[in-house]
Amino acid sequence: MTSTAGPPPTGHGDGEPQRLRLLAVTACPTGIAHTYMAAEKLAQAAESRGIDMKVETQGSIGAENVLDDNDVSTADGIIVAADKDVDLSRFVGKRVLMVGVTEGIRHPERLIEQVRSAPVHTAGGTAAATTTPAGRERSVAYKALMNGVSYMIPFVVVGGLLIAISLSLGGHPDPSGGLVIPKDSFWMDVNNIGVIGFTLMVPILSGYIAYAIGDRPALVPGMIGGWIANTGSLYDSKAGAGFIGAIVTGFLAGYLVLWIKKVRVPKFVQPIMPIIVIPIVATTALGLFFINVIGKPISWVFEHLTSWLGGMTGTSAILLGTILGLMIAFDMGGPVNKTAFLFGAGLIATGNQAVMGMCAAAIPVMPLGQGLATLIRQRLYTEQERETGLASLFMGCFGISEGAIPFAAARPAQVIPANMLGGAVAGAIAGLAGVKDAVPHGGPIVAVLGAVSGVPMFFVAVAIGTAVTAVTTVALVDVSERKRRGELVGHGVTVEPELALVGAGVGTPGAGAVVAEQRAVRGETVTASVVGSGGSSSPAASAVGATDGADSAATERTPGFSSPAEEPGMSPTPEVLPEVLSGYLTDQTVKVRLDASDKEAVIREMAELLAQTGKVVDVEELVATALRREAQGTTGLGEEIAIPHAKTDAVSAPVVGFARSAEGVEWGSLDGTKARLVFMIAVPEAAAGNEHLRILALLSRKLMDAGFRERLSAAGDESAVLGVLSEVG
Repeated sequence: MTSTAGPPPTGHGDGEPQRLRLLAVTACPTGIAHTYMAAEKLAQAAESRGIDMKVETQGSIGAENVLDDNDVSTADGIIVAADKDVDLSRFVGKRVLMVGVTEGIRHPERLIEQVRSAPVHTAGGTAAATTTPAGRERSVAYKALMNGVSYMIPFVVVGGLLIAISLSLGGHPDPSGGLVIPKDSFWMDVNNIGVIGFTLMVPILSGYIAYAIGDRPALVPGMIGGWIANTGSLYDSKAGAGFIGAIVTGFLAGYLVLWIKKVRVPKFVQPIMPIIVIPIVATTALGLFFINVIGKPISWVFEHLTSWLGGMTGTSAILLGTILGLMIAFDMGGPVNKTAFLFGAGLIATGNQAVMGMCAAAIPVMPLGQGLATLIRQRLYTEQERETGLASLFMGCFGISEGAIPFAAARPAQVIPANMLGGAVAGAIAGLAGVKDAVPHGGPIVAVLGAVSGVPMFFVAVAIGTAVTAVTTVALVDVSERKRRGELVGHGVTVEPELALVGAGVGTPGAGAVVAEQRAVRGETVTASVVGSGGSSSPAASAVGATDGADSAATERTPGFSSPAEEPGMSPTPEVLPEVLSGYLTDQTVKVRLDASDKEAVIREMAELLAQTGKVVDVEELVATALRREAQGTTGLGEEIAIPHAKTDAVSAPVVGFARSAEGVEWGSLDGTKARLVFMIAVPEAAAGNEHLRILALLSRKLMDAGFRERLSAAGDESAVLGVLSEVG
């Protein structure tokens, strides 16, 4: 909720007006450059207007310059420029303006004006958002869904891997009951712990979808609603609604809480609304609604699907395998999946093992296919998704289809059809080949343990189904991303390029803090508006911090000039060039004037420039990797800047190059400017996880300084360029 009444406009009780004090939070879920670019733009706009501003950055490598209680208590307003959820509870009683992170980059002055009249954030409320075109870039529903998926992933990974490990090391095929782990054994305990992780997975998904929509009061109804959705016995169904039901309950809980918040209540009741009234009312209403309204159709579907399948046992094996594969792949643990699985498992006792063979071939296709997709088209996935993909591959080998749920929950319109197509292919091939499975379990593990007959064709079915799922997923996700970018451009929305290294994720949480940039400029002192690391530091930050004095001294000395200590007649002291970006950028990798005039030629020329260091093993592969990154989206940032980059074993160590183009190169920058200042970053696959993030953060932050860009453009030679670049850190 918001209120139009606000805190005192300016002044803080000292008897005379003081400078306006504003706070800001910038955040981007996948890229790091936008976080710091928005922070710098906001800080610069505030400084030019004589406004005090502190900016907290929530990039891919953690929060920096964290706002404390004292900052908030003395602030006149807070700007939240973010494309991910930011905790607003600390801003209660303050004017809060919420926009997308690109608005912080494109229109910082406008935001500073708008926050002065923004509504006041109240307990349990949501901040006002400006109706800018950029708001279409990521909808509330999308952010909520991704919030739920991000919290669910650890439960999927931990639960799935523990179950897989316990089955592989402690399980054995048993004619009476499938793959069995002895009771009261160590591995049964491990398996039970994994089952708990899987059990919590669905309510966690639902709860954090609701939380992203309705804030803390929605968390309890969302989680309990998800538990109900996953517990079919509560509504007379042999199978719960699974993750699809959790998505439904998450959105219902979130929007139900938002609706309840709008109800006017007496003032004495308001303090207990978010902690007692709203959670109890929303939980009760949602639970009863699901059990009595939504649950009945689910039970009906389960019952009638089972009867329908029973009537198909005498039909074509290919047709039956196709149908079972479609059902197995549809909801991965939901009523449709469970219907097919229990149908196949029930026929084993009658001597018909062929139906379970079809199911067993389809079961691993979803996790294996989604894991394979993250490997063959890495640029479409975040680092977290790629890590989940590896876990999904492992779970697929043990027949744990739930390993694909995070992908299906995040992109249902693309992943579920791809899963179903691959599952149908695998089931049909297994049916055609007469594959049989003697235990109610699926995946390669049952074949390895001897429960499957027709093993070669079983693996053929799994392999082809996996390939179909992976290729289809990549194609559908790629088309979806291209369509989204096209629609946004058609609406006049600026889709900023993400600085994500090919083969490297930028979404790794907890990777440590970015090194604070040096703000000492030769001949003047500049006060940083965005500094600190919120009390956290990384080894890299410590290393740079330890050399601040040396760097500052090197920065203040103009290259090419003698120091006062140099006496006539003495041998001249060799020129000591300043270290730039931890020594990754040197005089060998600086070129004052580019010869190339188009993007591909510039990338090649830059790669050859980097090769002079001896750190480039394969120039052609480096060029190809950088061009693949460009195909994903332009690395032209605007402001006449481009930062092509790649993570590849074509280089043996991190290396950074810089070159200038007098005429400018068409780079597809969204502000229409040609690139005149070109940086190229290349790091090996085995490089420290946050090193490329550190480089990108330092560059993107500093390049938002117009004065810095002017000095960089005016520097006469390579040593002068290095002198300017030493300001970066």
